[in-house]
Amino acid sequence: MATILPHTPPASPGVGMRRRGPKELPKLPLSAFSPPNTGTSDAFPLAPSPSTVHPEHIVDAHVILTKDNSLESWKSQAGDVLGGRSGGVVLLANGDQSEVKAIAEGLESTNVLSVAIPFDLDAPDGASQYGSLQTKAQKSLHSVVKSLSPDSNTGLKWALQQGCPVDLDVQTPMAESSIESFQELIISASDNLQNSGPIILSNVLPPPHDLTLPIVKLLNDPMYRSFQAFTASLSLYPRIFVKFTPPSWDAPTPSTSASADLDDKQKREWKRRIKMFLGPVIEAFGVQRIIFGSSPSPAATGSSTASDWYEIARESLAELGVEQEDIDAVFFENAKRVYAAAPSV
Repeated sequence: MATILPHTPPASPGVGMRRRGPKELPKLPLSAFSPPNTGTSDAFPLAPSPSTVHPEHIVDAHVILTKDNSLESWKSQAGDVLGGRSGGVVLLANGDQSEVKAIAEGLESTNVLSVAIPFDLDAPDGASQYGSLQTKAQKSLHSVVKSLSPDSNTGLKWALQQGCPVDLDVQTPMAESSIESFQELIISASDNLQNSGPIILSNVLPPPHDLTLPIVKLLNDPMYRSFQAFTASLSLYPRIFVKFTPPSWDAPTPSTSASADLDDKQKREWKRRIKMFLGPVIEAFGVQRIIFGSSPSPAATGSSTASDWYEIARESLAELGVEQEDIDAVFFENAKRVYAAAPSV
């Protein structure tokens, strides 16, 4: 028969056990409360803020002179940030023959890389009279594209035959028909040409655009789709470059002065829109074919100062996550490569 043991209550804890407090938890190091780094050690620091990324030197490759035909207005607008890093400018001369001659031959600054001589795309022979100009800077050509005609082909071919850079301010609408016509113009004018000069397009980055269109609808807008097609098709021609200039948005470029609100809503809105156009151009052309310039198209109605546009353009590019060498290329190296060694007209 099994023996039934009497119930024995559990022993009460000893005095020492009763007096002992709760178990002490391990302490976390202070580093546990610091934000994680992008790498595994101090050798991989966080990326610098876009607001602090600047090119070492800057070439402003799109300076349209004012009525006094001097650089004083540009110097005043450039300020210390842009002017202090200046590695040269490209002047776009305008006016009649005597005015252009006075600009080109009156240059005293060795900081002018090139003087762009105006020519009519449909009647280019008038520009040949400037061939004898004596100037310290290299000479190039510039014209406006408002509409295309059979004479446009002849005019562009003549300009490319000069072997110098050819600036074209594109004022045709971003539509499928105009894209095809423009592409045909490039193909026809450059056909069978040896050592033709590069073509630099302005007023396309960013292109004219309606600021009242909500940014969330921009991706599906016909203009934006045409812009993407325009960019993709023209990027196939290695001699075509694109200028990064103030847009024709019927509004002044937002101020970036120290007195302005650093988080200004309008400035942020502009940068968001600019990046939507800048991204496809970088993808198609690469940073090696984008050139910074501070003057808006003559067709623009909104005002813009050189220093304000520099800050917005620089931050927009930096916020896309490009490297320092890419910033230097867009703001200095590309313009130096295209304009500094250009042959005379």
